[in-house]
Amino acid sequence: MADWDDVARTCLALPETSEGTTRGWRQWQVRTKGFVWERPLGTKDAAELGDAAPTGPVVAAYVPDDGAKAALLAAEPEVYFTTSHFDGYPIVLCRLDELDQQSLTELAAEAWACRAPRRLVAEHPSPADRTAAVRQGRSGR
Repeated sequence: MADWDDVARTCLALPETSEGTTRGWRQWQVRTKGFVWERPLGTKDAAELGDAAPTGPVVAAYVPDDGAKAALLAAEPEVYFTTSHFDGYPIVLCRLDELDQQSLTELAAEAWACRAPRRLVAEHPSPADRTAAVRQGRSGR
């Protein structure tokens, strides 16, 4: 499954991204906005999650809205989770060692699109966006 090198490679393949650190944790940004980051669990998080707390690495990522967050949490609770710290925020936590490359790629691309300036997103539509545009009779360019 995925590791931090996979996360770095996947995020840095997206337009105008960079890697940095925040509080000593790795973070990937589009221009100046973080979209994916390393998020170790704190004492409060671990206590809240109890036996369900992951023991491996945790990655956090933006999602489009609370509906998308709820859908991920419901569809794959063994991969995606949250804590009360993120209530009201369109952010999901992931057990990195449970993410396959395709899921990581989709998660990173979606997080990037959530945080990138609209113009940049329009200049670099995802493959899914281009496919939808062709089906609707629009040019993806």
